[in-house]
Amino acid sequence: MLMLFVIIHSIVSLGLIFAILLHSGKGAGLSSAFGGGIPSALGGTGVIEKNLDRITIVLSIAFGTTSVILIFLA
Repeated sequence: MLMLFVIIHSIVSLGLIFAILLHSGKGAGLSSAFGGGIPSALGGTGVIEKNLDRITIVLSIAFGTTSVILIFLA
């Protein structure tokens, strides 16, 4: 059981690092290479940026959850 959560935690950690690196900072970030720099017609933030925000939030919640589970299992 512990090994399963260690593997899940490792995958979530790598995904979270990748998602954070894709965010654009003050200038153009890596997300602009995938079309994130193109603004949406309905708002100032691109659709890809909004989805990237949602993915980052889900991964951070999963990271926190697996961290707490690993604390109790260890």
